[in-house]
Amino acid sequence: MQTDQTIPPVLQIGAFPAGAQALLDARLDLHALAAIDADDALRQRIGAIVTRSNYDIDAALIERLPSLRIIATSGVGFDRIPVEFARARGVVVTNTPDLLNAAVAELTIGLVLALLRQLPQANRFVREGAWSSGAFALGTSLAGKRVGIVGMGRIGREIARRLAPFDVDIAYFGRTRQPLTFEWFDEPAKLARWSDILIASCPGGQATHHLIDAAVLDALGSSGMLVNIARGSVVDEKALALALERRTIAGAALDVFECEPLGESPLRALDNVVLSPHIGSATHETRLAMARLTIDNVVSFFTTGQALTPVV
Repeated sequence: MQTDQTIPPVLQIGAFPAGAQALLDARLDLHALAAIDADDALRQRIGAIVTRSNYDIDAALIERLPSLRIIATSGVGFDRIPVEFARARGVVVTNTPDLLNAAVAELTIGLVLALLRQLPQANRFVREGAWSSGAFALGTSLAGKRVGIVGMGRIGREIARRLAPFDVDIAYFGRTRQPLTFEWFDEPAKLARWSDILIASCPGGQATHHLIDAAVLDALGSSGMLVNIARGSVVDEKALALALERRTIAGAALDVFECEPLGESPLRALDNVVLSPHIGSATHETRLAMARLTIDNVVSFFTTGQALTPVV
């Protein structure tokens, strides 16, 4: 329960890991959506929302909270929050940049290696006793490959830094050329055509919706592989499933999906795709750090008038 009376009641949207939840409970006066639905006086007093970046905050909810001043999301993505609508109503939106860069980049390398070396299949091969009948199929080496990164922001640069020791060539696509030593492409399809492995690490939102579409996948080619640790909306999932089924591309590794959790999808039946349940930042260390910054954004805003990491 909160001890600082300058901080108003806080609406929590979504679940947090146990350790992160304990931190939130210790410092903020948290309330669930059902509680404010049942108590109009409480609803009128809600000054902040804390949430995670895989939950939706819609305009209708913001309109229902007349005292709302800040929405603090635990995560780097904020495409599920109507930021411009919030700003127009004087509501600050914050995220937790940088804290999850290392964890997401680590998972990206893991997904790349799992895809190239067929680690999920190798695990099943041993567990099911198939090893006694012969050797496992050959995989593909990462060394010497061309790796294209769609979105060379904080996470993209961390991925590139971790890829460098594998002796790969790196290039990237972004809205503008950066002062980097890597080759820059001005279109995703051009980067895909150059790449053996294409990694999506750009923000979500309307500007990048289906940025990787059928044309980009065609350009990636039958020996190319896609890794998506960005947002599910960045990839046209139907086009991707079709490309995988037809072997238009060789394989894919996905941590994010257009609809989460992943339901009945053809992706689940394919043997040339590695699937993980949106765990890019899912380490104990990272989630605790993200929760601390989420709380600190709320506390700082109501005690100093300034959030620490507002979305710009």
